[in-house]
Amino acid sequence: MRGPRVAAEVVGTFMLVFIGGGAAAVDNWSHGSVTSVGISLAFGFVIVAGVYGLGHISGAHFNPAVTAAFWLSGKFPRAEVLPYVSAQIVGSLSASLLLQALLGASARAAATIPAIGVGRGLVVEVVLSFFLMLVIMAVATDARVAGTVAGLAVGLTVAFEALMGGPLSGASMNPARSFGPALATGTWMGHWIYWIGPLVGAALAVGAYDYLRKGTSHDYRAGS
Repeated sequence: MRGPRVAAEVVGTFMLVFIGGGAAAVDNWSHGSVTSVGISLAFGFVIVAGVYGLGHISGAHFNPAVTAAFWLSGKFPRAEVLPYVSAQIVGSLSASLLLQALLGASARAAATIPAIGVGRGLVVEVVLSFFLMLVIMAVATDARVAGTVAGLAVGLTVAFEALMGGPLSGASMNPARSFGPALATGTWMGHWIYWIGPLVGAALAVGAYDYLRKGTSHDYRAGS
């Protein structure tokens, strides 16, 4: 049934934005008590929880770029793309509106803004999204990778990318994650890069991993 899968995407994306974006908003509200490291860890931890809690129901996409990339790779049906993306946007917007109701103007800190300029911010989003989708392709589509590591691998990737890219572009890597806070708070500066960057980066990762998966490791392990 499609209904539970779509509902899981709403819940998972809500979790992502309420906890990850919420950490940024609370940091602003509390004048820095969370810190940029704490915000990065919040994003990573909530992805770990979301993948393990909901991955067996919907695949735990929580991201239109991931959904589009899975469709591009032939791993996801076209008829499911629009329902998934719609669910992700609903989850993100719902979380953003709740953050605004709870924290007022501080909720603007949940929005992503390219601090290094639109052009360079776009490059950062493409590269970070490429890395994220490369890891997702490995843990979700390659039988050689143990399925039990998926949540930890993806969550750690989100965390280390947020540590590096958060101060630069917000390290969104996710159009829905950026759209909800932007709409709820009216923060649209450079918003288009948070659609183009993740979609392009994820699409490039699909092609890259399709090539890389043809390799084997038994002859090239350290010490062999």
